[in-house]
Amino acid sequence: MFTLEPDRLPVTLLTGFLGAGKTTLLNHLLRAPSMAGAAVIVNEFGDIGLDHDLIEAASETVTLMRSGCLCCTIRGDLAAAMAGLWRRRAAGEIAFDRVVIETTGLADPGPIQQTLLSEPRIAGAFSLEAVVTVADAAAGPATLDRHFEAVSQIAVADRLVITKGDLVTAVRLSAFEARLAAINPAATILRADRGRIDPSAVTGPGLRAATGPSLVFPTVSLAAGLPPLSAFAARAPTAALLPQARGSHDARISSVATAFDAPVHPAIFELWFETLAALAAPNILRLKAIVALEGEAAPIVLHGVQHVLHPPERLKRWPSADRRSRIVVIARDMPDGLLADSVAYLQSRPALAAS
Repeated sequence: MFTLEPDRLPVTLLTGFLGAGKTTLLNHLLRAPSMAGAAVIVNEFGDIGLDHDLIEAASETVTLMRSGCLCCTIRGDLAAAMAGLWRRRAAGEIAFDRVVIETTGLADPGPIQQTLLSEPRIAGAFSLEAVVTVADAAAGPATLDRHFEAVSQIAVADRLVITKGDLVTAVRLSAFEARLAAINPAATILRADRGRIDPSAVTGPGLRAATGPSLVFPTVSLAAGLPPLSAFAARAPTAALLPQARGSHDARISSVATAFDAPVHPAIFELWFETLAALAAPNILRLKAIVALEGEAAPIVLHGVQHVLHPPERLKRWPSADRRSRIVVIARDMPDGLLADSVAYLQSRPALAAS
């Protein structure tokens, strides 16, 4: 089970397609006093490393990995690199208070997130704070058309940083921003001025920082009036029957973002979550939710990354005055309307009988 330790070091995952401006952005971030204690892990594609020479940080805090895309076999290397950093820190050889991982432009960040969240060697020492994806306003539209990896990088981000906005017209910039928002309605969209941006805008804790004990659902018997999930199950994708989307890569991405006032009955929520995890987890790129349950003063929070939907966790308190439930699910290759129907089911009000 995934739980949070208060002394874990925050990790920022910096991703974006080739040439988007990740290294330029990272150099500007590392010049800020608040980032002076950052350790940097750089992934490069190929056998000859270069990006690590372009990053302006103390050499002993830069770990270079050259084994290729992080989405493949390098997952083991990432865990080893982070474990090595932790050991050197514990031994007093180096000092750092956060980690920034810059991925190769060809990497799918989903498996990297899984490693950070579930790899036993590092999950207890490090906490994934945010996924920051850099998007090039000049070449970005064409890149999204040609490379599904770029679309995936946008879809899993917590924060999107648009670069090279000075190279396009205001109309094109606004259109690109709208396209990003359509792919990932949950992400915060920021604009960098020639790579410069306030570090506090791209770092900082999210909902995970406020989480408390893992949630244990009460035992409840469901009455016969519970609406069936048979339609949802019948249309869920399987490994052998994934729909083949045509045209723009954007069309392979579907999302639902909703907010509602009425609290959810715990049994309804549990059934919804377990069904989603069982039938659609392989296709979910990102799940973020804060949900008010009946009879509970504090909400629960959900986080999911490709193939991994973590157990619900209870927040210590509501993070703001907004007490509505808010759910965002971003997935790929899903039947039309499936996500919206599943969330609508979550808001159903069947008769329930306590056991």
